[in-house]
Amino acid sequence: MSHIRIIPELYSKYIKGTAEEAIVQNVQVLVCNLTVVVMKGINSGCNRVYINTRVLKHVYDKRPAEEFDFLIEYVHQVIKFPNQVYKNKTGKKGSYVFVKEIKNKKYLCSIEVKSVDESVHCEIVTFFRVRKEDYLNGYELLWEWKDGNPSS
Repeated sequence: MSHIRIIPELYSKYIKGTAEEAIVQNVQVLVCNLTVVVMKGINSGCNRVYINTRVLKHVYDKRPAEEFDFLIEYVHQVIKFPNQVYKNKTGKKGSYVFVKEIKNKKYLCSIEVKSVDESVHCEIVTFFRVRKEDYLNGYELLWEWKDGNPSS
């Protein structure tokens, strides 16, 4: 199964057609690995990013259909090739906020770093389109692409 198609396939198998707030089987899959540049930029030992069906179901229930359909096709790009990575605000779920502009709109993916049996990996906790221009004000920028090059 291609990593690019993994989220749409997970949706088709476990989420599509479920009732709002229905309990779904908890299945976790690898979405992608972070690039070395991003890992160094945010000073994280986490390189594998996973998503589970419960997160996918939550986004399915809360977002407009056109936004959800777009995101399940492109969320791996937000993670793999972000334009910016921010430290998430205290009290919000997730350690990092990855942001990417796709088709002239900003998309956000919140990622939480988890330690399991002495290994570290990341899990997507939510993802959505950023609707307000000032939404990211107050977030601490950790890393970004500048003029086609990663910042240091």
